[in-house]
Amino acid sequence: MKPKRRREKTLLWHSIAALCLPVLTLMARYPVIDGEKLPRQGAFILAPNHYSEIDPVIMGRIMWKLGRVPRFLAKASVFTIPVLGTILRWSGQIPVERDARSDAPLKAAQQLVDRELAVIIYPEGSLTRDPDLWPMRGKSGAVRMALQAGVPIIPAAHWGTQQIMARYSKKISFFPRKTIFCKIGDPVDLSDLAGRPLDQATLAEGTDRVMAAIAALLGDLRGETPPAERWDPVKNGQSETGRL
Repeated sequence: MKPKRRREKTLLWHSIAALCLPVLTLMARYPVIDGEKLPRQGAFILAPNHYSEIDPVIMGRIMWKLGRVPRFLAKASVFTIPVLGTILRWSGQIPVERDARSDAPLKAAQQLVDRELAVIIYPEGSLTRDPDLWPMRGKSGAVRMALQAGVPIIPAAHWGTQQIMARYSKKISFFPRKTIFCKIGDPVDLSDLAGRPLDQATLAEGTDRVMAAIAALLGDLRGETPPAERWDPVKNGQSETGRL
């Protein structure tokens, strides 16, 4: 039996919004292009670009203003932190063991799918290594989850968060007030991949489509043409996680 759909904007979420929104509004304006493309109901994965550690907060704010509650994949170790871990669990965030082979994250995501909720996943896995902040090579987790759960991937791009918190910086700039632009894209067409074995070739093909869609949206926001080839940390002698 399908679980009863619960109200997304609970008292906890309204409390979080009441604490965070005034500060975020003080820091920046958030014009959104094609915001109507974000589904107002039903499950989906939102896949944005990632180049600042404040990105999740910004995308969470944008999703909230568009009428949906943001949920993320978070490192399992964060859930052990007193108070913060409790808030993460109560707000429905998904713990992920990076080195584990368990399918627990997918099972948790399926629960959100059953309740017709939404998950934000950064396909790059970490802050982009691209020197010009273009999306780098993606990882297959978002596409795997979308194909297994049968939910759409909505690409998104934002530009301007680097003015609030530069890549790898811990300093936040409150003044002067910034403008962060966001653009929502159409669902990435993965219909021809459904039913195919989820092998490396299938996942790589789907991931490339997602990253191309994100890069195109960012190019529109920046008024520039994205690089023909996405940055590959391995080819450039960089680690794929951690700071440069």
